[in-house]
Amino acid sequence: PRNPVSTGCPYMRLSFVVPAYNEEAYLSACLASILAETRELDVPAEIIVVNNASTDRTRDVVLSYPGVKLVDEPRKGLTHARQAGFNASSGDLIANVDADSRLPAGWVRKVLDEFQSRPDMLALSGPLVYYDLTSSQSFLVRVFYAMAWLTYVLNRYVLRVGSMVQGGNFVVTRRGLESIGGFNLAITFYGEDTDLARRLAQVGEVRFTFDLKMFSSAR
Repeated sequence: PRNPVSTGCPYMRLSFVVPAYNEEAYLSACLASILAETRELDVPAEIIVVNNASTDRTRDVVLSYPGVKLVDEPRKGLTHARQAGFNASSGDLIANVDADSRLPAGWVRKVLDEFQSRPDMLALSGPLVYYDLTSSQSFLVRVFYAMAWLTYVLNRYVLRVGSMVQGGNFVVTRRGLESIGGFNLAITFYGEDTDLARRLAQVGEVRFTFDLKMFSSAR
């Protein structure tokens, strides 16, 4: 394993990276929730949307939001989009949010407080709360997270072989991501978050908490 990586200063610039492939129907609500959360911040923040080879009006939606940065990534794939957004970012903290997600009130403040209180932490993640499921489907999701939590505790605290990151609801430090060579471009979609958690856990703390919830579509 590599040597542990420290984040450095406790209060940092925040960059949002939002991958978007044909997301014209969902993207506006996502961007509105991010803007609402960052409007009153006392730290600088930026929003980057990666148009990942969309064929709908995703690009036009992004351009309708002044101050939101557009990055075009023609290579389809979630990791390509995340890496392109990271390359275009300037923040010390990179918040990865899916285009069909919505930040709940207090999400950004929770992130900043967590990284301020844990200056050596490399990544923070939390669960997705699906806003368009039936009650029975929501119950199955809760069962899934209960099992995932047990696996997380076993891997992190007992076996010490990894951690847990929920794709679409995680924040990673720039120094941490650079230390592992960025996202694994060999993975196009499924498993990219598990791979990221495993590699980051080799060099520093990766924390999962149910206190950092994110609303998302279950489509």
